[in-house]
Amino acid sequence: MKFGLFQTPYTRPERSPRQAFDWAVEQAVAAENAGISEFWAGQHFTLAWEAIPNPELVLAAAARETSRIILAPGAHLLPYFHPAGLAAQTSWLSHIAEGRYILGVATGVNPIDARFHGFKNRDDNLTMSIEALDIMEKVWSGEPFEHEGRYWSAAFPESGGDHQLRDMRPYGGKMTIAMAGASPNSTSVEVAGARGLIPMSFGGSPELIANHWETYLKGARAAGREGELDRSIHHAAMEVFVADTDAEAERLVKEGPIGHAWREHLVPNEQGRARRAGIAPIWDANAGMDELIRHKMVVGSPDTVAEKLNALVEKSGGWGTTLVFGHDFIDDPAPWNHSLQLLANEVAPKVATCA
Repeated sequence: MKFGLFQTPYTRPERSPRQAFDWAVEQAVAAENAGISEFWAGQHFTLAWEAIPNPELVLAAAARETSRIILAPGAHLLPYFHPAGLAAQTSWLSHIAEGRYILGVATGVNPIDARFHGFKNRDDNLTMSIEALDIMEKVWSGEPFEHEGRYWSAAFPESGGDHQLRDMRPYGGKMTIAMAGASPNSTSVEVAGARGLIPMSFGGSPELIANHWETYLKGARAAGREGELDRSIHHAAMEVFVADTDAEAERLVKEGPIGHAWREHLVPNEQGRARRAGIAPIWDANAGMDELIRHKMVVGSPDTVAEKLNALVEKSGGWGTTLVFGHDFIDDPAPWNHSLQLLANEVAPKVATCA
């Protein structure tokens, strides 16, 4: 099993933008030093707890401070950008990272972000994202094109004339892309299967992971590319924390930044989302932290965490990379950095990727 750090970030609202930025870059360095394979920086525009609107700034800074870890935005929200401009920017960043780069994309699930960008609803977000990817792939081909679509127009002329034009191709000639999904039967995950992108599952339940892989296969079969699939490409994001003992891990979660984020942000935010959607919430608003740790997180000693992850692999069929949600340990990074080290060095060798 490989591990990545997903710096969402769950940073306390009272932190300044500079504090959130510095912590994110420092965590990329700490993750590489620990032996973690990937570092992801989330993109959110309006939530006070998830305050990185420009993940590419974090990743560019991290590219100068690291040499091995893969860097990735998680994820650029495609409907809210002109795709030609985003394609040029992400191609450039793939060169800055010298190939240590995965482009994470998503359709955008936060309704406040949608309203912020002038969207009255998100009904067209998926079809906009598909058209955006079509345009971006044309940009990355390096060939001249003209595109007149439903949502955007874009063009790139022949070279020559008065101006020398940029080479828009990504580092190595091909962009590696991951597409995120959070709900069962996610249409985004199905699109990922059809287009040959990396599937990303947000939520660590074995039922969701298994459903997303089947959804991915459905998209791949429809596109005639089932024979090239490997479960190890599947990424699953979840709450994981490791300490030397079970008791110490549980104490640090309950009394520290993870418990604080769940009580003050994650559970209330989920309750609001479910209420707006008219569906049952994932987490009980009255659930205590002990119950949440036991049923919604992977917490414990290295042996316990490995055992729990292997049980999830057995129930779900497996996945290749676990993305661990990052938290605000700015005031005392030692327990969090120790958790990353234990994950990479003691947990990873004991966890299978497939059942």
